[in-house]
Amino acid sequence: MSLTATEAVEQVYRADWGRIVAALISMLGDFDLAEESAQEAFSAAVDQWRDSGVPDFPRAWIIQTAKHKAIDRIRRKKRFEEKVDLYLKDGSIRTVEEPDYDTSEIPDDRLRLIFTCCHPALAPDSQVALTLRTLCGLETEEIARAFLVPVPTMAQRLVRAKHKIRDAGIPYIVPETKDMPARLDAVLTVIYLVFNEGYAATRGAPLLRSDLCAEAIRLGRLVRTLMAPQPPPEATALLALMLLHDARRDARVDDAGDLVVLEDQDRSRWHSQQIAEAMPLVQESLRGGPGVFAVQAAIAAVHCSAQRPEDTDWSQIVSLYDMLRQLQPSPIVELNRAVAVAMVQGPRTGLELIEGIAATDDLENYHLLHAARADLLRRLKAFPEAQKSYGRALELATNESERRYLQRRIKEVRGQNLPDAP
Repeated sequence: MSLTATEAVEQVYRADWGRIVAALISMLGDFDLAEESAQEAFSAAVDQWRDSGVPDFPRAWIIQTAKHKAIDRIRRKKRFEEKVDLYLKDGSIRTVEEPDYDTSEIPDDRLRLIFTCCHPALAPDSQVALTLRTLCGLETEEIARAFLVPVPTMAQRLVRAKHKIRDAGIPYIVPETKDMPARLDAVLTVIYLVFNEGYAATRGAPLLRSDLCAEAIRLGRLVRTLMAPQPPPEATALLALMLLHDARRDARVDDAGDLVVLEDQDRSRWHSQQIAEAMPLVQESLRGGPGVFAVQAAIAAVHCSAQRPEDTDWSQIVSLYDMLRQLQPSPIVELNRAVAVAMVQGPRTGLELIEGIAATDDLENYHLLHAARADLLRRLKAFPEAQKSYGRALELATNESERRYLQRRIKEVRGQNLPDAP
């Protein structure tokens, strides 16, 4: 069945936003102009594709249209009229054919984009936020929610980062090997956050965005190749971590697209070849001294080693979280550790830890805090309190698959609250 124009535009936006913006930034050298022109091209596509049909190469159509929109924008500004003619003559704005995004050539536009966003001149939080905005197409509100900061704060952070790149003339390139270490930590972080957005999408109906997961894994492989013959342990660890998480993707949702939690997953649907590829990488990364990604990969490896939920070595997972909290202390690490402790020492002990985290208010707007608290309350048969916490998690969740899961839990614990029939 052929797609409507609106469906086709949504599909291209979802799958190719990062590629399109990366290509436009490469052509135009301006983040804002690239994003604004891309948005205009997508808007134009809805009307034009409805009349003329979806083109054979939609992504190329969007890039070419956006390039023309950008030139029109420059021409509309009188102070740039002379400059645009100069740009066209000297090749600063080039006539560009659709890039071959499936090529194995290293590097590519998306990797250049990540390294540009992760320049040491930018603040670390700005590096990550700008990459999420440009490569993943997340809205400012969604990024602000991920960073647990007000929307105006994030908006200013993004504006400052773009202006810094423009004013400082930061080049749109992958740096030489000798210059990579200064950016590597940030590059690995943003690749993992791209993966996370695919693994648990911030918005929309599907829980998973397999396109982003695959892209992050591909970029992780590229970075590791760039650092050969001795890639840093954390680059190896990140690839292992993403492979292990992604190996569980088919079991994380049911046929209706609803979330299936880890303990209920059909483990026969896990990708055993991917797990087998990742396990030696975990060991390799740990031999280099345990880093943040290496410890997280080790935790994922413990989960993937268990044939059944009851076989999971939760004591080892708690020990690994103890190590992680030393390397990277954060409220989210503490929350994940509390859940692991609950599996070892019982839900009451885990709940006490979670209540201590909640008392700081650091994660008040983080839906998984309230979902974890609700789950432990449910296990303790404190159903009214569980219903309240599930309700708070539902207020904060923005992904439809997660919302449906929480609604089912609310219905379940509400049913436990009903008095027995006489």
